[in-house]
Amino acid sequence: MKIVDVRAFPLRISERGDEKSEGSSRPPTIEFGDYYVDRSAFTSIYSHHHETTVIRVETDTGIVGWGEAQSPISPNTTTTIVHEIVRPLIMGRDPFDIEAIWTRNYGAMRERGHPTGFYIDAIGGTDIALHDIVGKAIGKPVHKIAGGRYRDEILLYNGLGGTDPVKVADAAEEHLDYGYKAFKLHLLLDVEGVSEICREVRKRVGPDIMLMVDTHMRQTVSNSILLGRELEKLGFTWLESPTVPDDIPGQAEIARALDMAVAIGEWTRTRYEMREQMERRAYDILMHDIGRTGITEGHRIATLADTYNIPVAPHVGGGGILAVAATVEWSASCPNFMIMEHGHHANAVKSKILKEPFEPENGYYKVTDRPGLGVEVDEAALERYAFPGS
Repeated sequence: MKIVDVRAFPLRISERGDEKSEGSSRPPTIEFGDYYVDRSAFTSIYSHHHETTVIRVETDTGIVGWGEAQSPISPNTTTTIVHEIVRPLIMGRDPFDIEAIWTRNYGAMRERGHPTGFYIDAIGGTDIALHDIVGKAIGKPVHKIAGGRYRDEILLYNGLGGTDPVKVADAAEEHLDYGYKAFKLHLLLDVEGVSEICREVRKRVGPDIMLMVDTHMRQTVSNSILLGRELEKLGFTWLESPTVPDDIPGQAEIARALDMAVAIGEWTRTRYEMREQMERRAYDILMHDIGRTGITEGHRIATLADTYNIPVAPHVGGGGILAVAATVEWSASCPNFMIMEHGHHANAVKSKILKEPFEPENGYYKVTDRPGLGVEVDEAALERYAFPGS
């Protein structure tokens, strides 16, 4: 079997769905076209749409594999990398050479100064597509070829956000009715503002629901420790992305100071990037993103984490439905898996490129025996949502 074609599709679906999970509006923003950034804190750029890059790999036997390189902004950038660099490197290769292909592709740009970022997203998405091909070729789900089935269902937490305590708590109550037993609050305020929302949500959902907070790198080291101590009183499970990713000593200081867990890692894509953080014990829970790492490197990272006795809660964030499906398969085959991120309302929007919806049940994804990723792409829908001229 040989790879005979590789094509990337930069997608834009002009509705997001996650705004339905918001407790209230975001802080004031600076708008520039289809994207925006917070006015008061120049951190992540966001899109008003759901954007990502889907990768299609075809073999000479007619088997097509699908992958996704998470691209919450500028999917055209990832698409160009796939077409101009990744495609020439893997044409004619045997898709069963998955690990060798990842390693060869990674090495191709390492000396060029691109050991992370969009390039790694591109080879990670291609890696997912190769796993899909191999699974389909042998009639097995991806988790069977990626390590075997450790569990029959994947526990999910749903993401919620906002600035108004009552509205965020209302959203949490709504999602209890969907069967979720865990929630992560995306809170972009100061320590007291975050604490006020957390107190209201805990009061509303009761003591048995798992709660976490993601502050999206907006706190200082000292404020992160203050916030963590407030969250400990409320029985929260983790504090996520408390400060900037470059400050590894600061992350380690936060982790040492708190009794509750600190969770980080969504911005890192390889085990090489994560090694220092693990050695310094800069976090308690690892959150790498399979839509960025791919399945091959995602497992290498988890294995490294396991040597440090660190559990893994894979990030999904802005990833599309193929990243979701890949993360379910990866989670089923990861021994130190803890819980997976999910967006309840956004999932229906992401599923628009599938022939059938891919939905969880009562806060879990069921692990199935369907070959490959277990989902079918609707190529007509994919073309419809692809950027014009792509």
